[in-house]
Amino acid sequence: MSASGGTRAIVAALGANLAIAASKFVAFAFSGSSSMLAEGVHSLADSGNQFLLLVGGKKAQREATPQHPFGYGRERFIYAFLVSIVLFSIGGMFAIYEGYEKVRHPHELEHWYWPVGVLVFAIIAEGFSFRTAIKESNELRGKLSWAQFIRRAKAPELPVVLLEDFGALIGLVLALGGVGLALLTGDGIWDGIGTVCIGVLLVLIALVLAAETKSLLLGEAAGLEDVKKIEAAIIDGHTVTGIIHMRTLHLGPEELLIAAKVAVQHDDTAAEVASAINAAEARIRAAVPIARVIYLEPDIYSDAEAAKGPDPEASPGGPAPHPAGH
Repeated sequence: MSASGGTRAIVAALGANLAIAASKFVAFAFSGSSSMLAEGVHSLADSGNQFLLLVGGKKAQREATPQHPFGYGRERFIYAFLVSIVLFSIGGMFAIYEGYEKVRHPHELEHWYWPVGVLVFAIIAEGFSFRTAIKESNELRGKLSWAQFIRRAKAPELPVVLLEDFGALIGLVLALGGVGLALLTGDGIWDGIGTVCIGVLLVLIALVLAAETKSLLLGEAAGLEDVKKIEAAIIDGHTVTGIIHMRTLHLGPEELLIAAKVAVQHDDTAAEVASAINAAEARIRAAVPIARVIYLEPDIYSDAEAAKGPDPEASPGGPAPHPAGH
């Protein structure tokens, strides 16, 4: 699945988080709530994350150069991975540390109406941001579940915003619960416990984001639906009679590399083969518009060679050849 950058969702999340961060720091200044401080840092980190996503999208649009002949599409993956690091270190670990300190040294909340009012405002603002992200994602995910969409999406921005907003909403509920219990019991330790829970939640979300963006950085193949379209487009039944083997790789969310060895008739002329390959490339681009780089190598199909099966040593990442004598 290829997805758009979700710029509208990113901008909505950025605006919401900046406003929320300011209000949380004000609430912390008046109440001394560690939940408010952790949530304020969380919102500030989220704002930085959305800025990183926008920068990554901008850098990915640069033209290819001799040093980077396939362009800069993977910049978006790199900046999404940086988001997971920021969320883990600044958001999650800071909240856990702050909550631990508050559990060790609890104190009564002052001016309780500040944190409660800010949390209610933050839930409304984050809900608006989350709604925008859901709306944009629904236009792309089709019949996939939310978990499948986050796992299969090639554009990292929308999954990042979705998980950030979802985590923010859960974190706000945890903060509200911690502040509420601290007010009801008169024991500030509940504020610290809520802060620790927020930190653990952020760390878990950061780990999920890191795992997904790591897969994109390593290089993911085209989705199954696109692979079927490409295979159908390559074969014309006359000159190109089959696919011996094929590799696909996402150079970026909307850039796909295709390399295939195709079977042609043994008595076809070079001109006929070249014309058939050009036609196959045109059909591929019509069927899968994100196919930007296509390499088709003609070969004569052999039943005997096909019966041997794929050669793992001929594949990138396959086992290294055994040393002589082994």
